[in-house]
Amino acid sequence: MIYTVTLNPAIDCAMSVGEYRTGAVNRADTQALTAGGKGINMSVILSRLGVPTVALGFIGGVTGKMFLDLLEGEHCPHEMTEVEGQLTRINFKLHSSSDETEINGKGPEIPTEVLSEFVDGLCGRLESGDTLILAGSIPASVPDSIYADIMKRLSGIGVRIAADTSGSALVELIKLHPFLIKPNNIELGEILGRSISTRAEAFAGALELQKMGAQNVLVSLASEGAVLLAADGKRFESGAPHGKAVNSVGAGDSMLAGYLAGLELYGDNGRALMLGTAAGSSTAFSSGLASRDEILAMFSRLEKDIM
Repeated sequence: MIYTVTLNPAIDCAMSVGEYRTGAVNRADTQALTAGGKGINMSVILSRLGVPTVALGFIGGVTGKMFLDLLEGEHCPHEMTEVEGQLTRINFKLHSSSDETEINGKGPEIPTEVLSEFVDGLCGRLESGDTLILAGSIPASVPDSIYADIMKRLSGIGVRIAADTSGSALVELIKLHPFLIKPNNIELGEILGRSISTRAEAFAGALELQKMGAQNVLVSLASEGAVLLAADGKRFESGAPHGKAVNSVGAGDSMLAGYLAGLELYGDNGRALMLGTAAGSSTAFSSGLASRDEILAMFSRLEKDIM
């Protein structure tokens, strides 16, 4: 079973306009509401690929009820914890002909006792062989050490930890030897204090993260594809398929979910990275998270390209 934790989920409201004008009334050409958050996105993709998953996180208020309706529409297994007196945040994504603008809402205030009960329940249900994905931003009311605290609680149980976060939270997790981390090239560069733009630079950076404690390091490089430095030192790389990128939201989440799904389905790093690339690219080429058919069609295309 693959569990995902999203401490700060959101309703994503995406709109598109032809020409956006600051300080004026703009009318949307398209609009869509989805249940968002890094772990949520990953559980949706995993579920679409037929891999058992449960999405865990916090919701609240009328927006929390809307969030659940949206998530259930995705047929994604979930167990969300309700926080009294709080609202699930709303994130606005505005696409125009010239750029993409985001306004992310404020996260909920999660009481200490609610957080403690959540962590106790999470750690009590995980078993050897399970995978736990710790992903996304941490609400201001929650200690920055929360992901590291969860990892310490699970030490020695045999649970594989995959982390997709950034900044100090990621650095602290690396020291605890997570099974997998997935920074993009910008996040990797921020940790190492230098620019990362090529696959060679990404492999060099991934090796440094391994020396810091990470086992497997998957780095997404946008148009340059992705690289994987496995725990045994083997290197895998994948180019980015040709296509028109219309959506950056959830592409990295889809890649990580696809990679982990590939490990579950094939047990092979090479094919797992290929499925991750297929999932990430398919989402980038779609208006929302990629469908199962879109991902598998892209996977077949990538397989043919290397034959």
